[in-house]
Amino acid sequence: MIEDIIQKDKELLIYLNNLGIEQWDGFWLTVTNQFTWTPLFVLVLFLVFKQFGWKKGLFTLLFIVIIVTFTDQFTNFIKNTTGRIRPCNIEGIREQLRFFEYRPKGKSFWSGHASLSTTITTFMILLLRRHYKMIYLMIFFPLIFGYSRIYLGVHFPIDVTVGYIAGIIMGMLFYVAYRALEKKLKLQK
Repeated sequence: MIEDIIQKDKELLIYLNNLGIEQWDGFWLTVTNQFTWTPLFVLVLFLVFKQFGWKKGLFTLLFIVIIVTFTDQFTNFIKNTTGRIRPCNIEGIREQLRFFEYRPKGKSFWSGHASLSTTITTFMILLLRRHYKMIYLMIFFPLIFGYSRIYLGVHFPIDVTVGYIAGIIMGMLFYVAYRALEKKLKLQK
């Protein structure tokens, strides 16, 4: 059964990757670069400081640094434990994918782009939803960011999907921890 799932995962990757067209390649290469999203990050931090002020804003920023560090390191631990090779580096699959110069060497399962972007998005939506209804638009960030990994052939669809699931869980857990710590430090308004 696992073999069937892995085979379907490969087939879905090849299908989705081959839907791409050369005119869109530059767009997806830009989207996959985390620095492209800097304006979004700056906007969200602006909203945090605007809503919560400097003291709680700095506390939130520090907490976000912890979230990013933990999620990144935990994802690397999972990748190194599972050892799944990226599709763009697997002979037999690589030849069926569209070619890009961009071929990361790290492991594939699960997608760090998907897990980290989803963790941050989940946390920020839970944190700011009562204050800014438009924060729900942030959902598009991990969806587009994660899909770029499939488009470029550097992750299997299951890698991205499990990254999303892990990100939702971690984002919710971090939100609970944030609220508990905020209460303990008496930072609530």
